Parts: sequence; C-alpha cells; structure tokens
Amino acid sequence: MPSETIVQSVLDFLKTYPPFDQINPDELNELATQVNLNYFEVGDVLFREGDAPLPTVFVVKQGNIKLSRKQGEQEVLIDECDEGSVFGIRPLMANDRYLSTAIVAEKTLLYAIPIAAFAKVMESNSKVAMYFAAGFASGGITDNLKDMTKVKRMLALKDELPEAISLNDTDTLKINPAKQMVSCSPTHTVWEAAKIMSIFNVGSILVVNNENYPVGIITDSDFRRKVVARQETIKTNPVTEIMSSPVKTIKPNLSVSEIMLLMVNNKVTHFCVTKDGTDASPALGIISQRDLLIAQGNNPAVLAKQISVTNSVERLVAIRGKAEKLIWSYLQNEVAVPFISNIITEINDSLIRKATSLATQKLQEKGWVVPDLQYAFLSMGSEGRKEQLLRTDQDHAIVYENPPKGEEQKAKEYFLELGKEVTRILLKCGFDACPGHMMANNPKWNQPVAKWEKYFHKWISEPDHNSLMHVSIFFDFRPVAGDESLAKNLRSFIFNEIKKTNLFLPYLAKKALTNPPPLSFFRSFIVEKSGQHKNEFDIKARAMVPLIDAARVLAYEYQLPGFNSTFERFAQVASINQGLAPLCEAAAMGYEILMRHRAIQGLKNGNSGRYLNPNKFNKLERQTIRNIFKTIEKIQEVLDTRYRTGLLR
Repeated sequence: MPSETIVQSVLDFLKTYPPFDQINPDELNELATQVNLNYFEVGDVLFREGDAPLPTVFVVKQGNIKLSRKQGEQEVLIDECDEGSVFGIRPLMANDRYLSTAIVAEKTLLYAIPIAAFAKVMESNSKVAMYFAAGFASGGITDNLKDMTKVKRMLALKDELPEAISLNDTDTLKINPAKQMVSCSPTHTVWEAAKIMSIFNVGSILVVNNENYPVGIITDSDFRRKVVARQETIKTNPVTEIMSSPVKTIKPNLSVSEIMLLMVNNKVTHFCVTKDGTDASPALGIISQRDLLIAQGNNPAVLAKQISVTNSVERLVAIRGKAEKLIWSYLQNEVAVPFISNIITEINDSLIRKATSLATQKLQEKGWVVPDLQYAFLSMGSEGRKEQLLRTDQDHAIVYENPPKGEEQKAKEYFLELGKEVTRILLKCGFDACPGHMMANNPKWNQPVAKWEKYFHKWISEPDHNSLMHVSIFFDFRPVAGDESLAKNLRSFIFNEIKKTNLFLPYLAKKALTNPPPLSFFRSFIVEKSGQHKNEFDIKARAMVPLIDAARVLAYEYQLPGFNSTFERFAQVASINQGLAPLCEAAAMGYEILMRHRAIQGLKNGNSGRYLNPNKFNKLERQTIRNIFKTIEKIQEVLDTRYRTGLLR
C-alpha cells in the first residue's frame, strides 16, 4: 500500500476535479490508496482503436494525451486530455473495445485506477455514474450533448442563492395527494374508467389491485393516444390494455421542488403516492404537475392571475420581481430550461398585456380617441423567441391595420403614444430600453401593415448587411397583445416573399456563419480584447447567437408554423428532416445548457449574465462548453454546404 503522504497527494489532486469532487472523503481516500502513478514519454501509445480494454481508468496528473480515430485513411483528432481529464472508461462501462487511439503528446504523468475499485465507487455514487454515462469523460463527449442534460444541469456550479432572493420556508411547500383518490380495478373496461373520470372530473385514474396496490395509471393523454383510433373496443377492452405500468411512485410529504425534480427526471406528469413510496404498498392518491403549480405560492398561474387583476404599475414591478425567485427555484431543482422559459414567457406576456391595457386606459383618460383599427403588440428578440429568462432590454414593435384614407396621421399618433406608454411601464418593471431603439416608441417600428410589408420585402429582396441585421431581430417576432391574425398574416407574407427569391436564405445562412466557435478552447479562449468587458467571454455572441441564427435559417427554409423558440425550431426541423435530427437535437440541448448557465450567472451577479470570466470555469464547465462548440461547428458546416455560402460575395 502506498505511504500516507502519497495517498494524501493523490487525494488532494482528485478532489479538485469532477467527478471525484462528488465522492465523500472516506470513499475517495479508499480509492486513492489503490491508485498507481505512471510516467510516459512523448509518442508512447497507451492503447489503440479496436484494442481490448485495459483493467484501468486513466486520469491525467500532468501532460497531454491525444485521442484520435480512423476516418478512412486518415487519423482524425477527436479529443485532447490535459490535467484532470479522465479517459479509458467508456469501453469498460460498455464491455466494448476502445473506439480511439491514445498517444502521449507531452511528457505525462498518469494516475491509473483499477477498474474494480472504480466500479465500486460508481455503484455507490449515482452522480459519478451519471457523469460517465452522459459522456463527460474525454473521448466520449463529442456527440453526447443529448445525454448531458441527465447530469447536473447547473454545470457543476455550487453557488448558493443570493440572500436577497433566497426561497423562504413557505416557498418549499409540503404537498399531499388529493383527499379523494379516484381508482378502478384491472377488470374494469376502458369505457367504465372513462366514465368514472368524467363523473369525478379528474384527468387521471389509478388502477389498483385487491390490496389497493397501484398496478397502473391512465391519464387523459392515454385516452387521446391509445383509444381514439379504436373506439369500437372501449366497452369491452380492460383498462390493462391502455394503462401505463409500472406506476411511478413516491412517498408522502415530499416538497414541491422534490416532486418537480422527480417528474423532470422520470419524464412523467403524474405520480402515485403510496404508504412507503413503492408500488408494493397501498396507494394514497395521485399528484399531477397541475397540483404542483397550484400548491406553489409563487407558481406562474398565481403570478399571472395577480398581474391580470392589478391596475397598479408598482404592483406589476413587485410581481415581476417574484418571478426571479421562481426562476431560481426551478434552476436549483434542475427543471428543464424549455419548461422554465415557457413559464417565464407566460408571466412576461401577462405583464405586457397588462401594460398595453393600462396604457390604453391612460390614453383614454388623457382624451385620446381609440382608432377603430385592430393592432398587435409584437415581442421580438429573446422575448419573441420565448427565451427571456432575465429582464434584459426591450425589443418590440406595433403593427396595426391599414387606416382609411385621411385617417393615417391620427392612427400614427395614437399608436405611437401607446407604444411610448407601454415602453415606460416596462422600463419601470425592470426591462431596460433597447440601445438600438428597436421599440414601439420609435415611429419607425410602429407602423401599419402596408409599411411592415415594405420593410420585409426590402430586407428579403435586398439581403445586404443592414437588412440581415434587421431580419435577425424582427423575424423572431411573436404577437403578445392585440389581434394575433395580423402577425400570422405578416408571417405568411414573409414566407411568400422568401419563395420568390433564391438569394435570401443563402445570405441569411452566410450571416449565421459570422460567429465561428472558439474551438481551441483550452489553449486560446476567445475573450473581449478591450472595453468594459476586457478578458471576459461573451456567451451570447460566441455561443448562443450561432445556434439562434442557425435555427432561424432552418425555420424559414422549412417555413415552420407557429412563433417558435430556438428549442422548438430545432425540434421541428428534426421531425421533418431525419438526416438532421441528431445534430438538431444536440444543438437544442447545447442551447439549453447555455441558457441555464447565463441565467444562473445573471441572477447571481444581478446583470444580464452575458459576460463571464472563463478563468472561473471548472473542468466540467470547460468540457461541456467545448462540446457545445463542436456542435456549433458541425451545424455551421451543414449551413455552409447546404446553402453554398462560399459562392456568395
């Protein structure tokens, strides 16, 4: 056994890197006693692609290892391992051969951990096992963004909540199942179960055996997916044919946050509460996702309701402040970002609708005559894409019906004043003014339908730098207040204009390539060279915008319906084009990670979260973001090839 000094040296090194920082001290100390230190010269080959796995997991203490893979006749570099990198684990987990060749690039010291000892640690530490299952070990992260979200979604951040917005005890409520449990037996027919649900006006029914143990669950979605297509059999078929089984169960008296996290991780919307938390004990009731929202004092439904009934701008400010607490709660409990963004979007939309209502009321009190014209208040940018988790700057516009001849000036003056008042209210609510004045208080962006169509026609038919800059903002519009049909008609107009030219999409794709990812992540991290944010990393421009731009290009090529987020755009393209599906799914997952990281930093520091200090990134964060850069590189290669941007001037 190594000396205590050597063991302590190994221990001190390992505990500073993931996933070893997740192991309790006693277990890590035991592991350290079994580690061997090995020295390798430049050019040494540790293993080759296709070799049977060595009974060892490697950790780089000092030096550099290059992992490469055969592609045709070429040896292609797929990863580099530097200090703290773990490699050689995947084939041991998968009982497979090595998928890459490991060559020593610098004089290197490696810790070698026996697989038996390492397997023991993984068995007792789910976080460690999940770290490797999700592909964070070197050589296994290239195409695994989709699985990464199973791991700690906070990118291994350990920051506590700022005290000013910490959750109170009352924010983590204990929730009990419904007092009246609605259930049926396995012998009931589908029709009988549906009738019971209708009588009790519930969205789910539990299937229990004679001992009241849960054996299955049926929800509204089960009826929609499994029954509609074969209605002729619902009176004879037993519920066992459509129920979901086994039932996901939990113990009583868990907090809202705990149950929400379990729902996300298990991808379910209902849990059966049982006496001991297993399906081998009596059922006590059902808890649904809707129950969680009702139980939370800060739930979005409550906040949206409070917004809808208040007539005070000061009250709006306070309510929107509560949403920050809600975001923190969701982020800390690893709730999926698309879910969070949808909730915050609903709150923001409610606030904007109330702002337009209060503004209209104020104008009437001042004597303004409301024109007999329909209008739509359009959110743009991140709010238009349903991605504004933080209160960043405003981006919005107003479109209104073409006024009758002679009424143009009155309409223009009224809607401009409306835009100014809404902007003032949103400023009070913490949404900064747009530095580029892309707001409804700017006469240029407060226009009738005909003028907007002229704008769009010019931007599409003459896709120069200025036009494409406007497209990147305005073509993410979404109606929030007023007449939605005006926005839908504008979107149809855009689609038709794009069909008339072969130039717009290639130029839009070329613009999407103007922000290449900094792939030399470990060696030359691209940071701001001067100004207020010198030596900081711009996560928006360098990482998020390339994905936003790529999703926008594909959305307008496929003319996707709806007013979609970046996630939704990638998901819809993946469903249409199976060849792009894996890449689009990885891009969506990468974007979720970036949104989460930015939101956490922004809430922690009280700013937009856009500029980060790369020196504060830990090993896991670096590996994760590097993997996202590789996804960006791949999707930009697709755009370059697909639209032949190299032929454009």
